[in-house]
Amino acid sequence: MAVKGSEPPEGTIVPHLVVPDAGQAAKFYETAFGAVVLYRSPSPTGAGEHIHMRLFSSLMWIASEELDQPDRALGSGFLASPLQLGGSTCVFQINVPDVDQTFRQAINAGAETAMPLTDMFWGDRYGWVRDPFGHIWALCTVKEVLSPEEVQTRMRKVYSE
Repeated sequence: MAVKGSEPPEGTIVPHLVVPDAGQAAKFYETAFGAVVLYRSPSPTGAGEHIHMRLFSSLMWIASEELDQPDRALGSGFLASPLQLGGSTCVFQINVPDVDQTFRQAINAGAETAMPLTDMFWGDRYGWVRDPFGHIWALCTVKEVLSPEEVQTRMRKVYSE
C-alpha cells in the first residue's frame, strides 16, 4: 500500500504486525520506541484499524484484524497475533544508541523482559523484550565490531565454560 508519506523505498522489507488492538499497539510503540504514526485507516469490515508507523529508520504496519477466513480474497485468509498463536514466529532486532535506556523505556511502557540485557560474545549489548501484543524485540547496541574469527574464538570460549 503506497500512502503518501509512508511509501516504503524499493527493496525495503516492511513488517506487518497483527495485534488485537492497533490503536493500543500504536500508543505502545510510540511510548516504548518513539515510533511515529504516518497513516491510520479503519478496516472496511469494522473489525479493526490499519496503521503505518515509522520506527527508527524503518517502516512498520499494524493491523488489528485477525482473520481465520479461508474464503477471503487476500489469500489464505489466516492472520493471527502472537497472543492468538501462543508465541511469536519472528524476532525484530533494532540497533539503538543506548540499549539500556531503550530497554528501560520499553519495560516502562508495558513490555516484559524476555531475555535480560547482556554483553554478548559477538560484541553487542543485547536483550529481548516481549511487547504487550506478544511480539519479541531484540534490542542491541554494538560495543565492538569483531572479525568472524574473533566471534568464533569467543563463542568457543563461552560454550566451553
